[in-house]
Amino acid sequence: MAKIKVQLVRSTIGALPQHRATVRSLGLRKIGSSKEHDNNPAIMGMVRNVSHLVKVTNMDKVEKDKK
Repeated sequence: MAKIKVQLVRSTIGALPQHRATVRSLGLRKIGSSKEHDNNPAIMGMVRNVSHLVKVTNMDKVEKDKK
C-alpha cells in the first residue's frame, strides 16, 4: 500500500477544535513533527480537513528517487 508522510507546519492555537482533534488523531503534536500513514480515503479526508496546517509528501516517490 502507498505511504504518505504528514508533517505539521503551522500551529493549532487558532484552529477550530475539530481541526485540533484531527491533527492529534493524525499523531502530530508539535510543529515540525511528522508521521507516516497508509494512503487511504480516511487519512486523506483528515488531511484535506487540515490541509492549511500540514504538509504531505508521497513516500513512494521518495523511495524510488533513492534507488
